[in-house]
Amino acid sequence: MTTEPAHQPSATSLPGLAPFPYGAVYFRKSNPPREDWERDYQTAAEDGMNTFRQWVLWSAIETAPGTFDWSDYDRQLELAAQHGAKVINAEMITAAPEWAWRQYAHARYEARDGTLAQSTLSGSCATGGFPGLCLDNDDARELAGRFLIELASHYRGHPGLGGYDVWNECNVSPNYCYCPATAGKFREWLAVRYGTPQEVGRAWRRYSYVDWDDVQPPRFLGPWPEVLDWLRFRIDQAYRWMRWRVEKLRAVDPDCHIVAHGVARSLDNMAAGACDEWRAAAEVEGWGYTWGSSRHGDEPWKQWHAVDLVRAGAWSPSFNSGEPGGSAGEGTPGTAGSEGTAVTNGTAALRKPFWHAEAYAGPLWMQSNVVGKPRDEGRIASPEDVRVWDMQSFAAGATGLLYLRWRPLLDGPLFGAFGAYGMDGSRTPRSEMAARIAHWVAAPDQAELWRSRPVQGDIGIVVVPESQLFCYAQQGNTDFYAQSARGAYRGFFENNVQADWVHIRDLDAYRVLYLPYPVSLAQTTATRLRSWVERGGTLISEGCPAYWDEHAHVGTAQPNLGLDQVFGARQEYVEFTPDLLNGLTFEWQGIEIPAGVFLQSFDASGGRIAGRYTGDVAGPSAGNVAAVEHTFGEGSTLLFGTFPGYGHFHTPTESSRHFFAMLLEWAGVRQHVRVLSTPEDRSGRWRGATARLHAPLPGQPDTGSYLWVTNPGHDAANLQLRLADRWKPAGAVRMLWGEDPPRVAGNTIEVVVRGRDAAVIRLA
Repeated sequence: MTTEPAHQPSATSLPGLAPFPYGAVYFRKSNPPREDWERDYQTAAEDGMNTFRQWVLWSAIETAPGTFDWSDYDRQLELAAQHGAKVINAEMITAAPEWAWRQYAHARYEARDGTLAQSTLSGSCATGGFPGLCLDNDDARELAGRFLIELASHYRGHPGLGGYDVWNECNVSPNYCYCPATAGKFREWLAVRYGTPQEVGRAWRRYSYVDWDDVQPPRFLGPWPEVLDWLRFRIDQAYRWMRWRVEKLRAVDPDCHIVAHGVARSLDNMAAGACDEWRAAAEVEGWGYTWGSSRHGDEPWKQWHAVDLVRAGAWSPSFNSGEPGGSAGEGTPGTAGSEGTAVTNGTAALRKPFWHAEAYAGPLWMQSNVVGKPRDEGRIASPEDVRVWDMQSFAAGATGLLYLRWRPLLDGPLFGAFGAYGMDGSRTPRSEMAARIAHWVAAPDQAELWRSRPVQGDIGIVVVPESQLFCYAQQGNTDFYAQSARGAYRGFFENNVQADWVHIRDLDAYRVLYLPYPVSLAQTTATRLRSWVERGGTLISEGCPAYWDEHAHVGTAQPNLGLDQVFGARQEYVEFTPDLLNGLTFEWQGIEIPAGVFLQSFDASGGRIAGRYTGDVAGPSAGNVAAVEHTFGEGSTLLFGTFPGYGHFHTPTESSRHFFAMLLEWAGVRQHVRVLSTPEDRSGRWRGATARLHAPLPGQPDTGSYLWVTNPGHDAANLQLRLADRWKPAGAVRMLWGEDPPRVAGNTIEVVVRGRDAAVIRLA
């Protein structure tokens, strides 16, 4: 893992950019038209925009070998400097010149079925050269590297330059690449891991390997060691080339600021697409995300879970420390605060700024992922949608925002999409809302607000990469893993419990953790969990922990890898029958909770029986032990034999929602803020308000604490909020965003929040 760049960002902003970067993605050749640029920059400046990003397309610039046409891009930076703004150059070596496709034909991506990639037009800019050439080919990589050197050399020191954005959206195609060069890089990776082809053969159960040429990338998924190694290699290689991009730019311009953004899909696309918030954020100075409700759905938990995921990567103490081992396994788990919640370890220097790098502010037409959705699912964005989406990102900790388009494209399948401004660059009601927010975030009296950041969550949800990789290898998709994790998040969220995503390497910052779908664990992961519990952690785990180890091998004792001792339970019965377990329920503390996927029942060997399976769906396990409590060392555990997160994702009920609130009570955690009244939206969907607290980062000046409340419903909500004692206002409070002043009585705050709006309150 790379160390931090020499020029450190603060925890809230990047040097060289505005304190709160706010703007849009503007130029994607050939949109918008050149004749409108000067007018558009003037409009943007008047409306409070201070940052644009442009796609610097290799295929549109190196028009012949060694011949570069920078004219369109030069004009963007000139206009930015003229209007007091900055442009972030997004390098796009994923768009290779057409002549390079011919001259370097051997470097074309090879798909799983052996077909070779062809140069295509991008729907996001209507420009050719995508998906580029495979960087595993040394000559093609050298060619792309020369372009990055030219790019950094050309713009070094330009007054309009705000920095660089690398590897757009930080993901790879699951179908690429199987070319000879990639196969060779895979063998190099295996040589480091195993040493010889014979050792690879023993690990893969292919006992007749003689030469490295015998070792080939697997082209079919399955729960095999070779598939897991291939997936790990693809992820490692993706981040190797991300680091290479950064190093190429930095070598020419050591003072430039380098950021990146992903798609907030580490939970479902790490295995197939190399999406990894933690690894990506560690390579750059600022991290971000593309997210829009029209594509993902407008249920409020969805955007929150994405922003919280991005924040987890940007703020990871072990990844951002530059120490590969991190701090896991050291110290005492999450030193308890006055309310029983963990106090954040680490310093602000380890927490990188993150922003909403591509936010939606306009409609999305005719795309398959919106067809059939109602208007109020974000499909046709209103000014009020723009407002609440922005405020949700800010409340979750983003300290910058760029809209996915300033004005829409005029070409390609994404014509008319996403932009706040009209297709001719004219102002719209949506752009007027964006301008209002732009002026608000930049107001001098908001400076202290942006120096305070979200407090650590009430509980952490552990992210274990090997569980997702195994799920993908075994099932061909990551649904069981992702839906179990997201369902648990949703369950906590709907009780206004702030659940942070916690990488397995970052356990020590938390006292209470929830472990979703842990069916495959490495021995190092099991050891980490064991040590963390033994030293005082409280672990709540879903079923079949470490049933398979990191080599896809089933343990004969379950729970596997020594975790039976940690949980005080041994497997008595198991069923891997997902199709038969729809509707599975179990009883815990007097309530019936939906679950599913797999079923594991226990002999409580040392632990205490805490719950049993119920109903006909449980089959022969009806009445068997479904939950076991245990004390291990200084800590405690609660093990369920199935997947309540998956159950709540698919069948959310009042009892399953209550279950996640009860888990905190069982663990002795008092949440930071409770929302005592959460009326449903008139649509009947759960759209309760969300409250989050922000406070100064460790080691930073005391700039006060702040209460953010967002109301995603369409009707005004009269809310009553109860703060934990440590957040009780000591005097008068002040409304920073919102209309009706709040009413305060001790720990209780009452406030009216308009539909699709927010309230931001400074607590004295």
